[in-house]
Amino acid sequence: MHLPVLLNEVIENLNIQPNQNFIDCTFGDGGHTAAILKKNGPNGKVLGIEIDLEMAKFSMDSTSSPQAFNFQFSKRLILVKDSFVNLKEIVKRENFGSVSGILLDLGLSSRQLEESKRGFSFQKDEPLDMRFNQEVQSASWRIKFKINLTAQEIINKWPQFKIEKILKEYGEEKFAGKIAKKIIEERKIKQIETTFELKEIIKKATPEWYNYLKIHPATKVFQALRIAVNNELENLKQVLPQAIKILEPKGKICVISFHSLEDRIVKQFFKQESRNCVCPSEFPQCVCQHQASLKIITKKVITPTFEEIKNNPRSRSAKMRIAEKF
Repeated sequence: MHLPVLLNEVIENLNIQPNQNFIDCTFGDGGHTAAILKKNGPNGKVLGIEIDLEMAKFSMDSTSSPQAFNFQFSKRLILVKDSFVNLKEIVKRENFGSVSGILLDLGLSSRQLEESKRGFSFQKDEPLDMRFNQEVQSASWRIKFKINLTAQEIINKWPQFKIEKILKEYGEEKFAGKIAKKIIEERKIKQIETTFELKEIIKKATPEWYNYLKIHPATKVFQALRIAVNNELENLKQVLPQAIKILEPKGKICVISFHSLEDRIVKQFFKQESRNCVCPSEFPQCVCQHQASLKIITKKVITPTFEEIKNNPRSRSAKMRIAEKF
């Protein structure tokens, strides 16, 4: 069963009141949404957005979902199969107003890692797909590149310098160059199709001592490929301004990230939107006319407790930041 990360902290900091409306931009297994719906009754609603159609289908199946949404919350949950990058459009389409809080949990669920068969994990031998959804992909990404990108396509068709670049930028992988070079060598012999094949290539490309670190040598490579396939960082940059416009005054935005680059984007956005001036420091006076729209609630990032990490090891890298709209 998937355990929602930082659940108590999310509920506490969103300060949920009866009859308020919330948006869960990353519905997943629905754990956060279920907890919100327990607090915002009797008439409060949640708009749940989920790009992974299989995830949404499972969570809404009352016979298999532990939350049993169909029975408990069917009248107060609106579940949309889409990407949160289209947040403003979704809210308008669903006529969903008076939003008191917006949540983004940017992590993969246990079900996606263990049951999706799309190659998110190097611990299972699966096709190198890594799309969150094989039908609905980020519209901006699809239009820009005119392709339905998969990890297998990146590994087998992209030039070496591009593979190295994403491993460096998205994975912060110190052996990105050697891994990219080895991928090119191996794909000349045989097309790389599965997670185990890629994992073995990474092992060959890195020093032996690299295989004995706490973090598996394939972790950052798989992470980088997933981010590239789903255009995750750009989508995050696009959704944050939309969220602020949608929120009611005093409404809160809560973001849980699992990657330093994601956290940096959120931190910088919150910092910028909490200032009345964003002009460069060398300017003698303000010319930007920027007005602060947010108050930062979390001066320090919130991380899981030792107890939560013990019960759910996958939560260990989670970081949560919260801001309130003026």
